[in-house]
Amino acid sequence: MNEKKVLVLASNSPRRRQLLALGNWDFVVNVADIDETQRAGETPREYVLRLAQEKALAVRDKANEDNIIIGSDTTVVLDDEILGKPVDEKDAERMLKQLRGRTHQVYTGIAFYRLKDGRMLSELSVTDVPMRDYSDDEIAAYIKTGDPMDKAGSYAIQHPDFQPVHSMQGCYAGVMGLSMCHVVRALQKFDLSPAADVPAACQILLNYQCQVSSAILRGELVS
Repeated sequence: MNEKKVLVLASNSPRRRQLLALGNWDFVVNVADIDETQRAGETPREYVLRLAQEKALAVRDKANEDNIIIGSDTTVVLDDEILGKPVDEKDAERMLKQLRGRTHQVYTGIAFYRLKDGRMLSELSVTDVPMRDYSDDEIAAYIKTGDPMDKAGSYAIQHPDFQPVHSMQGCYAGVMGLSMCHVVRALQKFDLSPAADVPAACQILLNYQCQVSSAILRGELVS
C-alpha cells in the first residue's frame, strides 16, 4: 500500500463518508454538482454508471495528479422505473406506497478516476431489496422526520425507527450508497489496499451478516 496516495470522495453524503472511512484510507471530500436528469432510453445501469463517472470528473480541477477520485450514484428501481429523490412529501408518500410489500432493486455505480494517467474504472452493485408491508401511519410518521426527502426512493435502509426492509441477502452498504467490497476490489487495481479488514468492519458497523462480500471480492458478483 502506498500511503502517499490520497483519495477524493466526490460526494456530500455522510453515509458514503462513513463507509469509505472503514478502509482507513487517507481521503478528502470535494462535492460534485452535476445534472442528474435521466437521459431518454437510458437504463438504470447506464444511468448510475454515467453519473458516477461525471461526479468523479466534475471535481478533477480541485484535485492533484496523485489523487484517485471516487464518484458514486445510487438509485432505486422498481419494474425498470427509476425512483429518484422525492420532490415533496406527496411524492415521497407515493414512492413509499409503490415500494410497500414488494421487492425492488438498488443500483449503485462507483467510478474511480486517477488524474495522472486518466485511468477510469467503474463498478456496479445491484441488490434486491424486499420491503415489508408497512402501514400508511408508518409512512406518515416517517415522512414527518424529513429523512425521505434527500433519498432515492424516499427511504433509508438504515433508519432505526421506520426499518422499511423486511430482509435481504445482498450488499447492505451498496443500498446505503457505497458498496465497500466493490471499492476494495477496484482500488486494489490501483495498488491501493485498505489498512483494515473492510468486510468485517462493514458488517460490525451495519450490524449485518453479509453473504456476498467474499464473492464480490473474488470478482464473482459483477453486474
